[in-house]
Parts: sequence; C-alpha cells; structure tokens
Amino acid sequence: MKSSSVVLLVLCFLFCFFTNVFSDTLSSSEEKSTKPIDTTISQEPKASEQEIVQSVPETKSESVKSEISSEDIKKSDTQAKESSQQEIIEEEKEETIQIADPLYPWNKAMYHFNDKLYFWVLKPVSKGYSAILPEDMRIAVSNVFYNIATPVRFAGCLLQLKIKDSVNELIRFLYNSTAGVLGLADAAKEDLGIARKEEDLGQTLGSYGIGHGFYIVWPFIGPSSLRDTFGKIGDGFLDPVNYVNPAEASIGITAYDKVNTVSLHIGDYEDLKKSAIDPYVSIRDAYTQYRKKKVEE
Repeated sequence: MKSSSVVLLVLCFLFCFFTNVFSDTLSSSEEKSTKPIDTTISQEPKASEQEIVQSVPETKSESVKSEISSEDIKKSDTQAKESSQQEIIEEEKEETIQIADPLYPWNKAMYHFNDKLYFWVLKPVSKGYSAILPEDMRIAVSNVFYNIATPVRFAGCLLQLKIKDSVNELIRFLYNSTAGVLGLADAAKEDLGIARKEEDLGQTLGSYGIGHGFYIVWPFIGPSSLRDTFGKIGDGFLDPVNYVNPAEASIGITAYDKVNTVSLHIGDYEDLKKSAIDPYVSIRDAYTQYRKKKVEE
C-alpha cells in the first residue's frame, strides 16, 4: 500500500510539472505571435499618408491665399492710380482760367489778321533783319528798349507796394545806362546780380483783385483783355518812346522794337499753332495762363 501511494504521488508530481511547462511554452508562443510589431509598422505609413493628405489642402489653401492677396494688391494699385489721375484732372480744371469771349467774331477776325500779318510781313522782315544783324547785337538792342521802359515797371512795382523791386528798377536803370553803355549790356545782372522783372499796370490791376473782364484781340497788338487794355493805355503814358516827336518817328521806333523782338523768337508761334487743335483757343488759354502767372509773381 505504501509503495503504491508513493508511485501515485510521483506520477501526480510529474503530471503537474509537465502541464506547467507546456502551458508556459504555449503562453510564450502566444505572446510572440501577438507582439505589436506588425501593428506599429502598419500604422506608421497610415499616419504619414494622413499627414500628406492634410498637407495637400494646406498648400492649396496657401496658394489660394497668395493669389487672393496678389489680386487685392493689384486692385488697390489700380484704385490708387485712378484716384491720382482724377486728382490731377481736377487740379487741371481748377487751374484752367475761363475768360468770357463775347466779342468772338471780332476776336476771330483780328486773330486771322494778326496771323497773316506775322507770316506775310513780320516773319519775312525779321528773317532778313536777323540775317543782317547778328544775334548778340539784336539782344543788345532788346536790352536798350527794356532799359528805356523802366518807368513802366517802376510805377507797377510802386503801385503794388513792391518797394524792393522798385528800388532795384532804379538801380538797374542807372547802372545799365552808365556801366552798360546806355543799356546795351545788362551790367546790373552780371555785376550786381539784380535780375530783370516784368511789371505793367495790367498786372497791378490784377494784384488789386480786378479780373480780366472779357477777352479781346487788337490788331497789331495781339491778345488782351479789358483789364489789360486799360493797363496798356496807362503803360503808354509812361513809355518815353511815345513822347518822341514827330509821331511817325515814335511809330517807327515801336515797329523796329517789334521786328527785333520777333527776330529773337522766330518759330515759337509756329510751334504753338502746330501743337494746337484750335490755335485761337490755345492762344487765348495761353494768354490767360501767362497773365495769371505774372499777377501771382
């Protein structure tokens, strides 16, 4: 009995031992088969694909944003250019001076008269005159006439209370009459640095706030206005040439001054006519702009 019980104990022990070992091997094999190696490997490409898929719309959205921003910049540039052009047009409209032209038939007729007078008489005579007398001599003659007309400019400066300019006119007259040899040379400008100015009674009236009135073209004289016509009459009383006797001599001196002046500016009138759509209107506008500038100086 004892021996049989021992044998049974030994068999039980062996059975328990082998069952434990076998279960351990099975569990180990199952653990090896269920390791997360494959899952991590399979998950990595899935994550990268998702990132790629997510990056694609981001790049598309960025490109769309850049295109939208560039379009906005272009639109803003065009709007800025259009606004600047409108401002320039408005400024030009404001600067353009409108002058009444109720005497249009008379003015147009006198414009054509002066035009033919220039091309048929003044220009040919001035060309012949410039061929005889060199330009330096013609400039010297122009200086003499400018010096003689000092009383006109002196009175204009004085009436506008331009005291410094009126004193400069006296200094220029005295200096050019002596050092400049009766005004042939502009010695006051070269030696004293006193530049010449253009003043007349028409500018003086304009500085008082008197408008042009209306536009008028005079034969032999050219474009003018009601205000500047009265100013020119006053200038005539102050110009010493008009006091030369006999009257034919005074007219001859004035005509010679006109020919000398035209000889120094041949081509200016032709260029103005070529560049103008309507020469009459262009000359009228140019005259009003020129007089406006002179009044503001």
